[in-house]
Amino acid sequence: KGAHTIIGPGDVIPLPGLSQRVTAEAELGLVIGKRMYQVGAADALEYVAGGCCVLDQTAEDILQKDSRLLTLAKNFPGFFAFGPELVSLDELATAPTGLRDVRVSTYLNGVCERTATVADMRFGPAELLSFISQVMPLECGDIVSTGTPGAVVLAPGDVVECRVSGLRPLTNVVGPGSA
Repeated sequence: KGAHTIIGPGDVIPLPGLSQRVTAEAELGLVIGKRMYQVGAADALEYVAGGCCVLDQTAEDILQKDSRLLTLAKNFPGFFAFGPELVSLDELATAPTGLRDVRVSTYLNGVCERTATVADMRFGPAELLSFISQVMPLECGDIVSTGTPGAVVLAPGDVVECRVSGLRPLTNVVGPGSA
């Protein structure tokens, strides 16, 4: 996602005029702490500075028209919220099973709509980071979204949250359509 998509906690997620169906997905974000390129899964988490909450927005109607428009559908201003804190993986994964038990939940207007644990992901964080690093270098400060328990459709005035166990929630309000 481009830098123009980034917003912080409490910021407004603007709905673009080009889309009639925008969704938000809660995700665990992994912030890269040192340059990572062609790293194996066994060592991948050593390159992570910590985890954070992410809300990843998509203009789904644009994506449904043509799957090749994925980059366009995810790159409107305000389509990537993260925060409010960064926590080391040691602090985040306090259970003996590590990150596997970390729960990620998407809330809409105070109701949990989607929830899953990292163990439910098709690919775990280490495998995902390793795979990406085989293709492209990940730089210090890059944020990798690890996957979602599911999306919710947004409307003006909605309050959407990402809740990740071990982190303070990320909350954003959905604004009216933009010009």
